[in-house]
Amino acid sequence: MRAFIGTHEVLDETDLVELALGLGTDPELWLGPIEGESEEERAARLDAGADILADDPELAAPVTALAVAAIETYAACTTRRVPAARRGGKQVTA
Repeated sequence: MRAFIGTHEVLDETDLVELALGLGTDPELWLGPIEGESEEERAARLDAGADILADDPELAAPVTALAVAAIETYAACTTRRVPAARRGGKQVTA
């Protein structure tokens, strides 16, 4: 089965995210660091992102929304409520 967003065919998960967000750029550009990325590659990625935002300032809002969603997802996956140590015989939660 083939999937399309608008007139664009979705070929893989990266395509789906890229097309659904409507940024026209690879989400990894904004969400890095990419695993195994060198300092030079990171600097190039950040420069590319800055250039893209300078050329199209309207991308700032959707890129910010993408970053916020990524942070919220990461936080939800990595945090959980753990009971703290007992004080004076009463359970205290963090």
